Amino acid sequence: MKIAFAGSPAYALPPLEALYEGGYEIVAVITQPDKPAGRKRILSPTPVKEYALEKGIKVCDFARIRDHEKEVAALGADIMITCAYGQILSEGILGCFPKGVWNLHASLLPKFRGASPVQSAILAGESHTGVTVMKTEPALDSGDILLVKRCEVGDKTCGELSAELSRLSAEAALEAVKYLEEGNVQLLMQDEAKASFCKKISKEDCRLGFSEPAVSVLRKIKAFSPQPAAYCFLNGSPVNILNAELSAESGKAGEVLRADKSGITVACGENAIHITYLQPAGGKAMPARDFVNGRKIKAGDILD
Repeated sequence: MKIAFAGSPAYALPPLEALYEGGYEIVAVITQPDKPAGRKRILSPTPVKEYALEKGIKVCDFARIRDHEKEVAALGADIMITCAYGQILSEGILGCFPKGVWNLHASLLPKFRGASPVQSAILAGESHTGVTVMKTEPALDSGDILLVKRCEVGDKTCGELSAELSRLSAEAALEAVKYLEEGNVQLLMQDEAKASFCKKISKEDCRLGFSEPAVSVLRKIKAFSPQPAAYCFLNGSPVNILNAELSAESGKAGEVLRADKSGITVACGENAIHITYLQPAGGKAMPARDFVNGRKIKAGDILD
């Protein structure tokens, strides 16, 4: 079984590593082109490209994969596994793989089709989410399902939940390729009536509104941590809120009720949140108690 693997960010590394270390023939890694990164905007490869180069795997970093159908077909791969690749695949590209293109999608499809499934599961208050291996079709995340791996959402941040889903993606990739090798392919159609869609997250989506119930504010904090980060303003300066807990206290929405060695408690439209980790403008991420010790905030201040 010859495999082409398409992925870009660090999230996609575990499934690529699992397939490579599992002895499968990876004929090429397809990834996004190098992009400027860091404060100095140095042109940098994707994590997936770095790994492929380290292992001596052929790399294709097409700006638009749909413009390179001949090159993709020439790879001679039987299947392509995709994970957080970042480009839409045309019908021509899908047709290059005799045994199909299979995507590792980070939701329990048909829920949360689209660009932000992990964040959306947290925002919606889902108790569980997971990884779905589906056969890729031209329509967005609508293909038939090969297998599903589930996990609890709990009180995880997006970063923590993404790490678990990335690990599950590695397990799912190995199982999927095994099924495809054995010809043991039993697909389940998605229920279109239950489909939901999620958009790409914008910075404005991350703005906290303390007039909302505390549970909604907390979900937003968890969903956008560590990046792009939920934020609010203190005395006109932005502050990223990276983690928090629910509190039964109450008061005027946005008012700091307590600021002490345990953190910062802020009233919401209903109940309150207790901030445990944050990042001030131009500063490093830190425990909220350190922000308090620096006397940057006190009871009675207003976050908006």
